Amino acid sequence: QVQLVESGGCLVQAGDSLRLSCVASGRTFSSYSMGWFRQAPGKEREFVAALPWNGGWIRYADFVKGRFTASRDNAKNTVYLQMNELKPEDTAVYYCAAVFHSIYSLAQSSAYDLWGQGTQVTVSS
Repeated sequence: QVQLVESGGCLVQAGDSLRLSCVASGRTFSSYSMGWFRQAPGKEREFVAALPWNGGWIRYADFVKGRFTASRDNAKNTVYLQMNELKPEDTAVYYCAAVFHSIYSLAQSSAYDLWGQGTQVTVSS
């Protein structure tokens, strides 16, 4: 069973950059599709980015608009979310998620069966 631990969240100012990390335990990380989601207070969890296990493409939410870059390093069992030009509306708890050997509906939270505990990102204006 893969376990996920996010880190890197903190308080930053608008316009700053931040990189989140998600480290996965287990030996089959490369066979998991990974996703980043976020949840702001009083709002539903929303999709940010998805990285399929077989590579070749990365999908982003429209609101990312080139500001965020997701990547994975299978040798380190880690996925990253580089966030640039942060805005106050990016304030949320950011979660990584995993699903084994699937590339379907990766923008839907229901596609994933493993979740980290989340890391808080707060962007002040």
